[in-house]
Amino acid sequence: MVLKLSISGKADIRKIIGYVTPFVLMVVFLYIAFKDVDFDVVVNQLKGMSLLWLGIFIVTFLLSHFLRAVRWKYILNSVKEDTSIWNLWGALMVGYGVNLAIPRLGELYRALFGGKWEGLSRSSMLGTIIVERILDVLFLLLAVIFSVILYPGDLYKEFVWLKLTVYIGMAFVAAAFIVIVLVIRLKEKFYNIIVRFIGRFSKTIASKLGYMFGMFADGFASLKGTKNYIFVFTLSAMIMLLYGLNSMFGFYLVDLDGAHQVTYAMGWILMTISAFGIVFPTPGGFGSFHAITIAVLVQLYNYSAEEGAAYALAVHTISTTIFILSTVASIWLVNRRQKSLGKDKQNFINVFKIDLDEQ
Repeated sequence: MVLKLSISGKADIRKIIGYVTPFVLMVVFLYIAFKDVDFDVVVNQLKGMSLLWLGIFIVTFLLSHFLRAVRWKYILNSVKEDTSIWNLWGALMVGYGVNLAIPRLGELYRALFGGKWEGLSRSSMLGTIIVERILDVLFLLLAVIFSVILYPGDLYKEFVWLKLTVYIGMAFVAAAFIVIVLVIRLKEKFYNIIVRFIGRFSKTIASKLGYMFGMFADGFASLKGTKNYIFVFTLSAMIMLLYGLNSMFGFYLVDLDGAHQVTYAMGWILMTISAFGIVFPTPGGFGSFHAITIAVLVQLYNYSAEEGAAYALAVHTISTTIFILSTVASIWLVNRRQKSLGKDKQNFINVFKIDLDEQ
């Protein structure tokens, strides 16, 4: 009994640390980002925001994420050809909304809502999301390499952590593809060898690993056909190009084009480096995005800390607001459509219910 309580206590402590750590990191990064910033200057900068560029920024932002839903549809084509783009879009935005509160939990909710609305198993949906994340990492790393080429100086020298991050990312992508190939081509043998080996040390970990292998197999098995591969890779490139364009529009949004000539290359480079602030496990990129964005604008383009802060605050606040509103609107609109089709409504609790076809 004492041993069980001890193990349970350690597990609870690990959970608490896991929940608290992202918020501690958020506070640390927010301090780093704004410790030397004069907020009176930032407020004056934000007062000059252009409504025209705000509209252009929002449209481009929404279009880039709509293309993510289209890409998800192509990944799911071999599993279900007639998936609703609006259901997938809704699930995608729900995922982003949840990530604002708890990092990475949004991926689970995205799979749960998407699976329920489309009548697909949560494991296959999670598998396709894993595929997407691997593609995102690959294209982000390629974007960084293009940034190194575009930047007139030594980008790796300006941000010393960037080169190591690229190497680690490339190693991750290579390892992921190797595992995927082994899981798909030698599914039973590879699965049995790994799970049996891990099971000697921990049955719990072996069970979780087996579930992950199943998701990998389901996810990549869904992406079939040369046409789908072409569309998925083309859409991935288009998404990155739109992200770069959106980043460039941010300069015009807060009137940073007055002192310096703004180019697409500036938007692209800022997008690729600041993206690591979103990847970092802070809620919604709070703090980490701001710190990295300000550092890029100050170090690479000689903007003041206040101008960098105005850009980071404007872009992040607009994005966050869109995600929150889209989460609420998506659940309401999709559920309304589901009800008209005679299907059950879904919420953040009942999406966890396992239907018979998922067992």
